[in-house]
Amino acid sequence: MALVRWQPINDFATLQSDMNRLFNNFFEPGRDTEGWTGSRWTPAMDLAEQDDHYVLTADLPGLSEPDISIEVEDRTLTISGERKSERESSGGNYHRLERATGSFSRSLVLPDGVDPEQIEAHFDKGVLRIEIPKPAQTKPHRIDIQVGKEQRQLEEQAS
Repeated sequence: MALVRWQPINDFATLQSDMNRLFNNFFEPGRDTEGWTGSRWTPAMDLAEQDDHYVLTADLPGLSEPDISIEVEDRTLTISGERKSERESSGGNYHRLERATGSFSRSLVLPDGVDPEQIEAHFDKGVLRIEIPKPAQTKPHRIDIQVGKEQRQLEEQAS
């Protein structure tokens, strides 16, 4: 076993780094006096592949359908919206605020050939489900070679 000499200066450097991180997070832009504002909220999303389509599921608790926007532009699907604060500024002393509010935007690049008109979205109980059909794949097509009359006659005579 090797002996390691204790150096207290290393502990002070770690403490200083932790304090810097604490103050940077506390005073960074996007924080107001009541809690975190919109730049902090990023809803969780899952993307799954099915046989003939993709399924994008996003957790959007506290939102209703008018609070959400879904757009497709240049193969980019963008989900955006805003969750407004339910707190009253005049009431109560808050000891802990963890529910983020404000606007959000999430984007996903779609594969080539996806028809935006075929995308379907469903919203129920705070969960957004978007079904994105896969683009039609080009399948190889075999082309039969036609044999000229003379060649066919030679083949018939040989058999």
